[in-house]
Amino acid sequence: METKKFKKIGRPRVVDRNKVLDAAEHLLVEGGIEALTMDNVAREAGITKGGVQYCFGNKDGLMRAIINRWSAVFDVKVNICKQGSTDPRAHIAAHIKVTREGEQTDDSRFSAMMASLVPNSEQLEESRKWYSHQIDGLDMNDPADRKARLAFIAAEGAFLLRSFNLFAFTESQWQEIYDDIEKLIAPEQDSSRAWHQAQNPSDPSDHMEAASD
Repeated sequence: METKKFKKIGRPRVVDRNKVLDAAEHLLVEGGIEALTMDNVAREAGITKGGVQYCFGNKDGLMRAIINRWSAVFDVKVNICKQGSTDPRAHIAAHIKVTREGEQTDDSRFSAMMASLVPNSEQLEESRKWYSHQIDGLDMNDPADRKARLAFIAAEGAFLLRSFNLFAFTESQWQEIYDDIEKLIAPEQDSSRAWHQAQNPSDPSDHMEAASD
């Protein structure tokens, strides 16, 4: 009786998403959006084109994943820095601190990628939503919150100037600039309390807090 030999079927190869995204980022930085093709990414990552498509679907899905990974990493750092605070100004302060401590080489790479991706209307909308989220909760009738918004815009402006090498900051200048920016959101308890009392004259918590000072 003839014994049939069965071919051993191995486990399907698992695609490392982060490795693919690393490859895509490298292509973007080196060659711009034109270099970001599914074939090029597959070749750079050492996998098949089908593997890239399985993970991200198409080029738009790949671009979205690149932006989402960077924003997710940044958001984790900000949340750690906030130490559980839900105050909108604390979020801005944490955002600025994380931006201040970023490495210039990483920032330049991120900006180069964003410059390639953002002209795509879908990716531009995603980026707008992310930036809008950063200042959610600020009350533009509150002078302290307006200062926080100004500090956020100043920090992002300095970040882009350095990232695109439009202004050659020394490390000392970088720290001085962020010292000045952070002063905009330094605790202003007395002025903030006075504004809050003016808007809410019947709020007993303010009077109790003032009495305890």
